[in-house]
Amino acid sequence: MDAESLLRLLHVIGSTVLLGTGAGIAFFMVIARRTEDPKLIAHTADTVVLADTVFTATAVVLQPVTGYLLARSIGWSLTDGWIALSLILYVVTGLFWLPVVWIQIRLRDIARVACEDSAPLPPEWYRLYRIWFVCGLPAFFAVIAIFWLMLTKPDIPLF
Repeated sequence: MDAESLLRLLHVIGSTVLLGTGAGIAFFMVIARRTEDPKLIAHTADTVVLADTVFTATAVVLQPVTGYLLARSIGWSLTDGWIALSLILYVVTGLFWLPVVWIQIRLRDIARVACEDSAPLPPEWYRLYRIWFVCGLPAFFAVIAIFWLMLTKPDIPLF
C-alpha cells in the first residue's frame, strides 16, 4: 500500500470513528436518560466519557494530521473551497464538542451522587442534559456536512 492510500484509509477510519462514536454516545445517553434511573445513567455516562476519551479524542487529534498529510500528498491546497469549508466545520464541531465532554462528566457525576443518595436526578441534571442534547445537533450535522464535502469535493470559491 502506498503512502497516499494509507493516508486515505487512516483519514476515512478517523472520520468514521468520529461519526460512529458520536452517534453511539448520543444514542446510549438518550436511551439511558429515558429510564430516569440514576444508577443506569451514571454507568452509561461513565462508558460515554471513556469512549469519548479513547476514541473521539484520539480521532479529533489524528484527523487534521492525516487530512493535512493527505492534502499535501495529493497536491490539494488547504485554501481549496471544500477543504477550507471542511476545516471551518471541523472547528465548529469542536466548539460544540468541548462543552459536551464537560457536560457528560457533570451528568455522570450528578447521577452518581443521586445514586449514592438514593435520590432522583435533580433539576440541574435535566438542565445540563438539554444543553448537551442541543449542542450535539450542530456538531452532528457539521460532521455530516464534512463527509459530504469529502466525498463530493465541490468547487466552492471561497478565496
